[in-house]
Amino acid sequence: MSRLTGPEELPGWEELRKLVDAAVAAAVCAENFPPRLWQSMLYTAGSGGKRLRGSLVLASCAVAGGDWRRALPAAVAVELIHAYSLIHDDLPLMDDDDFRRGRPTNHKVFGPAVALLAGDALQAYAFEVLVDQANGAPPELQLAWVRELSAAAGPGGLVGGQLVDWEVEEGRWQQLAEGELAAAGMLEYVHRHKTAALIRAAVRMGGLAAGLREEDDVLVRLGVYGAELGLAFQITDDLLDEVGDPEATGKEVGRDRRRGKLTYVALYGVPVAQAAARRAVWRAQEALTPLGERGLPLVQLAEQVLARTR
Repeated sequence: MSRLTGPEELPGWEELRKLVDAAVAAAVCAENFPPRLWQSMLYTAGSGGKRLRGSLVLASCAVAGGDWRRALPAAVAVELIHAYSLIHDDLPLMDDDDFRRGRPTNHKVFGPAVALLAGDALQAYAFEVLVDQANGAPPELQLAWVRELSAAAGPGGLVGGQLVDWEVEEGRWQQLAEGELAAAGMLEYVHRHKTAALIRAAVRMGGLAAGLREEDDVLVRLGVYGAELGLAFQITDDLLDEVGDPEATGKEVGRDRRRGKLTYVALYGVPVAQAAARRAVWRAQEALTPLGERGLPLVQLAEQVLARTR
């Protein structure tokens, strides 16, 4: 990702990624947990990656006129929820993946039982981070963060999306009596809940850290941006699984197709999926138009999602 232009005190994307990395590592520390549980938690939560969600929390706070440092607890919590979802998604009873980010998946290293518990621990610990008195956030902000993240991570968000995704894999979506129209509806539901809901929450949590309220137009626009960015991000994931470079993605190419998963590529093909990603990015950017130059960091990031290789 290129360097941010916009709020003067906001670091570049690479600096933000490193800041989130360090904050997550500091939160998941060995002295707080049983050693094997800590190792499993940190194996995934501390494995780096893009840190897109945590960085979006910080950048959105700055774009909304706040001090991005105030949003660090929210950035950590979002990344912990994301890490938990990856561990559970990779488990044998779900996607049964062998590799994640170029390394063996958590259950391949620690076993399914420890991996399952590590995911559980990360999910619960994310909310502990949000309400920790030491994080300096006032109680009303902590409550707003909890409300936002719990809604995105729960049955009406990430978990609900994961369930529908699992229900229609192995080609089951192709047997739907209602045909392509029903499959298209399910696909939209999965992508907007399993992936986009958490990215939307990350952007909104940054806005909340800046002092925005539910009724504020800027917070509404940030939510639209996050939802559309999340959709674009998942569509590009579908594309990378089909036409990406395994060296860059850190996992096998074509796995979604072999598992019969419902994706934009499977339902519509590569060219239509690419066009859908571009439209989602345009909608994300359009939502920020009234912010002018203040919104440039997020506008630029949306463009970079289309060009990502991992």
